[in-house]
Amino acid sequence: MTCDPARTGHQDPRVDGRLHGHLGTGAIVFMVIAAAAPLTVVGGNVPLAVAGGNGVGAPVGFLLAAVVLLVFSVGFVALTPHVREAGAFFSYVTAGLGSRAGLGTAFTALVAYTAIQVGVYGYAGWALDDLVVFFGGPEASWWVYSFAMLAVVAVLGFRHIELSAKVLGVALVLEIAVVVVLDAVVFARGGRSGVVVETFAPENVFTPHIGVAVLFALTGFIGFEATAVFRDEARDPDRTVPRATYLAVVVIGVFYALSCWALVTGAGAADAVAVAQRTLDGEGNLLLDTTSEYLGPVLRDVVQVLLVSSLFACVLSFHNVLARYQFSLAGKGVLPARLGRTHPRHASPSTASLVQTVTAALVLAVLALAGLDPLVGVFGSMAGVATVGMVLLLTTTSVAVLVFFARNPGARRRGPGATRVAPAAAVLGLLACLWLVLSNFTLVTGSGVAVSAVLALLAPAAFVLGFALGGRYRLQERTTGT
Repeated sequence: MTCDPARTGHQDPRVDGRLHGHLGTGAIVFMVIAAAAPLTVVGGNVPLAVAGGNGVGAPVGFLLAAVVLLVFSVGFVALTPHVREAGAFFSYVTAGLGSRAGLGTAFTALVAYTAIQVGVYGYAGWALDDLVVFFGGPEASWWVYSFAMLAVVAVLGFRHIELSAKVLGVALVLEIAVVVVLDAVVFARGGRSGVVVETFAPENVFTPHIGVAVLFALTGFIGFEATAVFRDEARDPDRTVPRATYLAVVVIGVFYALSCWALVTGAGAADAVAVAQRTLDGEGNLLLDTTSEYLGPVLRDVVQVLLVSSLFACVLSFHNVLARYQFSLAGKGVLPARLGRTHPRHASPSTASLVQTVTAALVLAVLALAGLDPLVGVFGSMAGVATVGMVLLLTTTSVAVLVFFARNPGARRRGPGATRVAPAAAVLGLLACLWLVLSNFTLVTGSGVAVSAVLALLAPAAFVLGFALGGRYRLQERTTGT
């Protein structure tokens, strides 16, 4: 019996240029759910979905997004054993559609994840300032706090991934616990006017603005592909990645839907939209006000602190994912070779991490100098860019699954339901989601048609650029069944 050094974590990363570790299913799920930032979504995305979307029917938007992503995950998991590198979507697309589409997908992911990370930095700056002022401290510009958080993320992202996993795990447990308690108390007391069953009435679900709710629901799932990004650092990737993927989607979807429903119930069917709108106007806070009413002022203060820790966990997780994208691309010669180096002591993609920090800082500086509002101008618009990119990534990946198994029938370890039916259904569902998102895009960005069109085209433009350059690189090197 031999010892696999990749599983024990003792492999020197300089030997083969890959990352190593022994993360289990729980650790990876922590990373993924932390990237989804449960408290951030409940405190930020939910008011946006309720006020700008389909009102009391917004919780169903989160369920719809979860169902579509579960269907997508069936094909994603079926292809996982045949993709032997930690490139996530771009490795999957390369396996099925070739280097051009693969690099286009990689560029799209870089744009999407950078956008949502910068958006969350804006939200975090606003939340930190609100926290400091609430406890009697001085008021400051949101970007001051955003850059302070960016500096801390830079330090942790430079070190080994297991340190980040521990930090994210502690923050995640606390924020989920307090929201679960809030949900339970709201439903136990019945809200202001009873449990809002109108949430599931078709006339409240299928409104003209349901696309806004679906968009912010999908935004809440951004980062769940990290189950594959961390495959080189997983204890048993062929088993850990599928388990973590399904578990992450189910936990995230149920948690978001129930929490959104609880906040709607807590405010009451008649007042939910108005209360959510006051949150966007800075005149109230749907999450904090509901917590104060049902759990008391002390836990209200606790939630406000945890909201900041949730935002921190979110940007740290996105930082780790982006650094690993750059690390993988550098290993293929697409990005400078220095980005593919690992730290001799921390076994982390340290150079890629530093570059990612500089990139985020530059984009954040541009938005700050433009004088944008941190919630609508920064978080809202960047969430829109990221969601368009995410849907494009998911759709292309599903097409790649179909093509891969059509070309390699001998590689099918699962039946036609996983290799043909589910991926095809995912493509149709994702195209429907994209139409809903784009048809309501100006409501999300808070800008005119011209600006919204430019923002919506950023992710597709990145794909086209990558596709044009993709013929110059051999990205398909570590797949099986081809």
